[in-house]
Amino acid sequence: MPAEGLEWQPSEDVLKDDEVIRLIRIGVTQLGIQEVRFTGGEPLLRRGLPMLVRRAKELQPTAEVSLTTNGLGLDKIATSLAEAGLDRINISLDSVRAGDFHTITRRDRLEDVLAGISAAQAAGLSPVKINAVLLRGINDDQAVELLDWCISRNLELRFVEQMPLDAQHSWSRAMMITAKEIFEALSTAHDLAPAPEPRGSAPAQSFVVDGGPHRVGIIGSVTQPFCGDCDRVRLTADGQIRNCLFAREESDLRTPMRAGATDEELMELWMAAVATKQPGHGINDPAFLQPTRPMSAIGG
Repeated sequence: MPAEGLEWQPSEDVLKDDEVIRLIRIGVTQLGIQEVRFTGGEPLLRRGLPMLVRRAKELQPTAEVSLTTNGLGLDKIATSLAEAGLDRINISLDSVRAGDFHTITRRDRLEDVLAGISAAQAAGLSPVKINAVLLRGINDDQAVELLDWCISRNLELRFVEQMPLDAQHSWSRAMMITAKEIFEALSTAHDLAPAPEPRGSAPAQSFVVDGGPHRVGIIGSVTQPFCGDCDRVRLTADGQIRNCLFAREESDLRTPMRAGATDEELMELWMAAVATKQPGHGINDPAFLQPTRPMSAIGG
């Protein structure tokens, strides 16, 4: 988060609820999408989110509906989301130390995030998954602390390598804590064994902690990419298709939809966008360029 904050997306550019559901319906009923995840940006800022979740769950065939959030305000809406049919939730939390939390997020809101986590568990959205990013020189000594904290609260922790999607465009490979470093840090205090079930297209490599039942995941998006198994596509809040999170090009569905395109025409545009997906994100290539729009700007 930049110190000066972030610019808001013009409201006329953001998809309306009916437009969101129309595109989700096309994806689920015609393109075979089996999971819908509301992410960000920050999806809890979206008014009427529980109704979007409910409408997505009502589609046939039924898709799994999940949510990734920073947890702020979740304590007020967790029950409504659960009642709407939300299947799973991931909450971002990089430190349980108030000072470091403030350094990373520029907010004194740790207690509010913790309240959101508790509310999600109370609403039955279990297992609640925690996403953590380790930053060199800030919280890179807290891997074991975060895992122990999550285990004691029956939360499932996943570490994510820092990705070049920050609003400041200040990402540096040299400053990134790698999946290998994370594994080595955790192994100083716990025995980690690869989970027995196939990973499939899941982004996280899952490990059984100390023989079970608890697990921890490590997502090596940069150093151990899963591009070859990736089956994901992102629909941004303003109606663009990104066939890779790191893609520098987007395919516009909003403009033709608002101009009267049929479902069949929108489906063909969507399929054409996916057909240009590259075999890998290329972050390890010295010529890699960070996408112009960071995650905070695209929603999805």
